[in-house]
Amino acid sequence: MQKTTVILGRTRTMYNKFYTTNISTANKDAYDLVSYYFSLLHSSANARHLGSLHTRLLRTGLYGNVILSSKLVMMYSKHNNLSCSLSVFLHMPHRNIYSWNIIIGEFSRSGDPEQAIRLFVLMRNSDVQPDVFTFPLVLRACASSGAICWGASVHGLCARMGMERNVFVASALVFFYVTLARILEARRLFDEMPQRDAVLWTAMLAGYAQHGEPMLGLAVFREMVGEGIGLDGVVMVSLLLICGQLGLLRHGKSVHGWIIRRCLCLGLSLGNALMDMYVKSAVLSYAHRIFHKMPERDVISWSSMILGYGLNGGVQIAFELFDRMVMEGVKPNDVTFLGVLSACAHSGMVSRARTFFNMMEDYKVVPELKHYACMVDCLGRAGLLGEAEKFIENMPVEPDEAVMGALLSGCRVHNNVEVGERIAKKLLMLKPQNAGYYVLLANIYAAAGRFDDAEQVRSFMKQRNMTKVPGCSMTESDSFFLFHE
Repeated sequence: MQKTTVILGRTRTMYNKFYTTNISTANKDAYDLVSYYFSLLHSSANARHLGSLHTRLLRTGLYGNVILSSKLVMMYSKHNNLSCSLSVFLHMPHRNIYSWNIIIGEFSRSGDPEQAIRLFVLMRNSDVQPDVFTFPLVLRACASSGAICWGASVHGLCARMGMERNVFVASALVFFYVTLARILEARRLFDEMPQRDAVLWTAMLAGYAQHGEPMLGLAVFREMVGEGIGLDGVVMVSLLLICGQLGLLRHGKSVHGWIIRRCLCLGLSLGNALMDMYVKSAVLSYAHRIFHKMPERDVISWSSMILGYGLNGGVQIAFELFDRMVMEGVKPNDVTFLGVLSACAHSGMVSRARTFFNMMEDYKVVPELKHYACMVDCLGRAGLLGEAEKFIENMPVEPDEAVMGALLSGCRVHNNVEVGERIAKKLLMLKPQNAGYYVLLANIYAAAGRFDDAEQVRSFMKQRNMTKVPGCSMTESDSFFLFHE
């Protein structure tokens, strides 16, 4: 969210520039009148007061002034009345590029980004041409609505109009492609830019961090520091995400120290990123301390803590946090339920797992494969293998390898060859090259005393030249980060 604000917040300077420009008129009294009503519109306390000013503008004939009518559009949006904003805009006698940018921008930041795209199409059919401030707004709407085809068309238009290399437009294009997981396209644009500002660097870094490419993200960060680009809280959010993905606890603490030294406010994005890093590094005491220090918390804050304790054995604390979360009126999401279900699986609380799983319907959370896998894991650990198998058969979606792998692990623990054979056959049809499932099946046979069958599975693996991928570990290097104070 902060990254979006940084990329597109620069367009607000365009509004300020427009509104402070001298009105070309021979009559100073008319200019003073426009300034007077502009000030009244800007300071309107509520929608009712704004409606009264709207009426006065119509009665005095000032509604035809493009500055006042554009300001009216913006203020209706500020008072959460986008329908009136759109109505005013569509009835404006005169519109210019600033009017179009205002209405497109307000809808691109709203819950109806598709309307921003429709307005842009309407603009293209008028005699007003888009500028370097229009395209970032439209691209944000395309990113929010997942409109990859529209976004690609807008990109093509930027190129035809010679605006693709503008730093505002390029930042928005990188943000658009990053949001829709088109990292290669984003990187191509980034590399082709002759000049890059902090926003463009931050967008590329965030793209790698958010889409599971932490090593590439570190490379971008090192280049960024080498270019002398200033670091801020938005960069730290991405850097903390990278530290969490790679398990770089020591470097994550360095980032935390940098945040403290710079006295950055522990807002939602930064606080959640810090918590996520400590949770992924299994340092829950630090994560909990940050959680308590945060001035406000959202569902992500609560869910991170619940999932962290659920996965690391803090079962009772996870349940207590869930109860507190519900009492404070925060609606649980899919990650929250994943956390409490994981806690149930690790502690063998089958009945409580059923309760939480059924509770998802009350909060209108649709169970995903990861939730089904948690339930199967819980049943399998408890030895309820037959029930777990029926649970899989009754799933409304096709089970994946995580779901069936959880049941196979349960069969290995409880030496259930019959169910294990059936599940192993299904798994090997899904992933015939996964050597781990062959090893698991061989171990099930060996534990049950069926050594011939176990040897037959191992011989089959040798014939196919299949080996289990060995484990690996990582060590932190002092050369990952370099901060300039």
